[in-house]
Amino acid sequence: MTKVTAQLSVSVDGFYAGPQFDGDGDWIDSAESAGFFRVTRWVTEATAWRERQGFTGGEQDTNSDVIAETFAAAGAYVMGRRMADGGEVPWGDEPPFRAPVFVVTHRPRQRLLRQGGTSFTYVTDGVASAVEQARAAAGGKNVAVAGGGSLVRQVLKAGLLDELELHVVPVVLGTGLRLLDADLDLGEKEAVELTPTRVIHTPQVTHIRYAVGGRAPLVLDDRGRGGGPTVTAN
Repeated sequence: MTKVTAQLSVSVDGFYAGPQFDGDGDWIDSAESAGFFRVTRWVTEATAWRERQGFTGGEQDTNSDVIAETFAAAGAYVMGRRMADGGEVPWGDEPPFRAPVFVVTHRPRQRLLRQGGTSFTYVTDGVASAVEQARAAAGGKNVAVAGGGSLVRQVLKAGLLDELELHVVPVVLGTGLRLLDADLDLGEKEAVELTPTRVIHTPQVTHIRYAVGGRAPLVLDDRGRGGGPTVTAN
């Protein structure tokens, strides 16, 4: 069965990049870039990622296996316009996805066809439409929400996400682009409930996979009273 999945590398304090780039100068030299490259270092060191980029070398280890598994499970991708535009030149003529990619955007653009089975379809009628089109194109495999973090929040907020995998890197960034924030528009006594389904630990990163249970009210428990009589003040 097709699942809608998302996975992102984050610091222990929940940031997937440094403070947002303001457009002044080169992104590669920005604080956003510095934080991003720190939390994704485990990715770029892995053989499975390097092979997809057309590079040699890397570590053939547990982290590489996790990346290979993620690529193999995806039949289509959903992506934000900022990520698609930023990756267009570095990815070149044969991007690493090797599957249809649906880009959520407000700016129309003709479909781009690339080598290796990758195509970019620009969807202007919302994230739900992009996910639905990706489902239809996935051939029974998963729809992977590739990011960035804002798009992952949109999919989660819309109740469209089935599975979230966080790759938690042992570093504290202190500030930056936070994955889970007020954009989710949760009520004061509301939460999104997650159920851990897999945890894999390595020295560089801990991979935690969650099934997404959806929104639920926050209910006060009995604080250990065990259902005994309620004590009231006189």
